[in-house]
Amino acid sequence: MELDFTGKVAVVTGGSKGIGLATARTLRAEGAHVVAASRKSSPELDALAGPGLVHFPADLTDPDAPAAVVAHAVEIFGGLDVLVNNAGGPPPGATLPRFSFLPLTDADWRDMFEFNLLSAVRAIRAAIPVMVGRGGGSIVNVSSAVARQPGAMNADYAAAKAALTTLTKALSEEFAPQGVRVNSVSPGPVRTPWWTDEGGAADVLAAAFGADRDAVLEQVAPEAMAVRTGRLLDPQEIADMIALLASPRSASTTGADVLVDGGFHKAV
Repeated sequence: MELDFTGKVAVVTGGSKGIGLATARTLRAEGAHVVAASRKSSPELDALAGPGLVHFPADLTDPDAPAAVVAHAVEIFGGLDVLVNNAGGPPPGATLPRFSFLPLTDADWRDMFEFNLLSAVRAIRAAIPVMVGRGGGSIVNVSSAVARQPGAMNADYAAAKAALTTLTKALSEEFAPQGVRVNSVSPGPVRTPWWTDEGGAADVLAAAFGADRDAVLEQVAPEAMAVRTGRLLDPQEIADMIALLASPRSASTTGADVLVDGGFHKAV
């Protein structure tokens, strides 16, 4: 299916690895001009760079950074049609999972909401006037399945993502009449560097369960989270749904929250 991205301009935050990298690669392959924003680039992102895809170094927890990313897209590509708010997960300096609510300080909560909610709020605030001026656009926020099905771990992360999902629906109500669609994708556990990096979630859970990290990635984590497909998701599976929602082929889809979670979420 042709997704009709030729000539469109997209910003992808958190675009150097994981879901963001897969999304930037997919949108570029479909013909979009892409600005991938992240604190640092990566060899994989550098391999994609060229006239149609550029990296913009930005710490999305800096209040001025999201607007600067949008301004850069306008400056080099002439506008903005697609915004993918993918930056999220553990804030800089934090490691997830965290197993209890009680040790979390006010600073922990502020950092989590800065990275997972307010960075998106600021990017959207900068993007919508540009999109409206071009006759419309599409925003896709990367939320999480734990926004709908929270557990005992990572209460701050689940709360921030639930707020992002709610924001998505509120904005879709206000801006659909102006041609701006706003949707969210809620992944289950995805095999990204958040899990696989040294000291990441696989190592934390390996220590907690008394297992080795490979067993955590292949079996322990999917079973503990009741992922019915029996495996962590691939970033490309999320990127494909993001691309479809962002595409003009989804012109009547707004305010949706699409689960791509391997059956993790059980409620109707």
